[in-house]
Amino acid sequence: MRLNREAVTKASERISDQVVKTPLVEARLADHRLWLKCECLQTGGAFKLRGATNRLLQLSDEERKRGVVAFSSGNHARGVAIAARRLGIAATIVMPSDAPTVKREATAAEGAEVVLFDRLKDDRIAIATRISEESGAIVVPSFDDIDIVEGQGTVGIEIADQLGGDPPLVVIPCGGGGLSSGIALVLPGSTIVPVEPAGWDDMAQSLERGQIVPVGAGAPPTRLDALQTPLVSPYTFGVLHGRGARGLAVTDEEAFAAMRFAFDTLRLVVEPGGAAALAALLADKLPDAPEGSVVVLSGGNVDPGLYASVLNGAG
Repeated sequence: MRLNREAVTKASERISDQVVKTPLVEARLADHRLWLKCECLQTGGAFKLRGATNRLLQLSDEERKRGVVAFSSGNHARGVAIAARRLGIAATIVMPSDAPTVKREATAAEGAEVVLFDRLKDDRIAIATRISEESGAIVVPSFDDIDIVEGQGTVGIEIADQLGGDPPLVVIPCGGGGLSSGIALVLPGSTIVPVEPAGWDDMAQSLERGQIVPVGAGAPPTRLDALQTPLVSPYTFGVLHGRGARGLAVTDEEAFAAMRFAFDTLRLVVEPGGAAALAALLADKLPDAPEGSVVVLSGGNVDPGLYASVLNGAG
């Protein structure tokens, strides 16, 4: 399997003129200096453009003519839509009907065809597979793909360049684990901590048990929609398990507190899922986080109504 630092470095070179090198912003928590990697300021509002661009740039001319199909609650959807539009590729995106309106509308605005499904009743992978079989479109998964993982890992390349080396700890929002595992590939000197929504922490459970464990039946609803992944990938699990990573989980309320902190302290707009890693630190779930640790803010695509409610202390 190709997943390694060299491949991520090549991905970084490949997509360098297609993505923003996002800032690393200083923050202080309990008198400790930390760094926030602001992927909420990436084109499309999330890190997902990185993996999508890396994947689509490697399609053959014949594959580009066939188009692509992806499934996502929003950020991967928009990332694929942006990359496809830039490359002149037709894109169909399978999205849950309860995905935030801002994400659905932004994806459609990029020229992609949006196909909605019921998250509780339908199988998004089956729908995307059917569309692929009928149209010939190439399926572009959100994390279960080597090119996607390597593209997301370019966040880690930037962190090392910006700091001049590996930070002691990197805390990362985690859905399927593409971002966490990609960063783990290129920062061997860093402890990697993926953070998921409470009740949807299948990566944490899988890492603890040493084997992939799906989200259990009756998982609670969560506003951290970007991280609602029912089953992680062997690729992402394998990398994180090999690095000895251990996961954490946060509640919606803890994520809302992190969103308020990001706005009040730095005037940064962060969506609930994108605030998961920051939430873990603010909730004191990493009391021994060393000076100079990095927290990834992975996305900023939040519905205005929800955001206003969160800032006003509700949610």
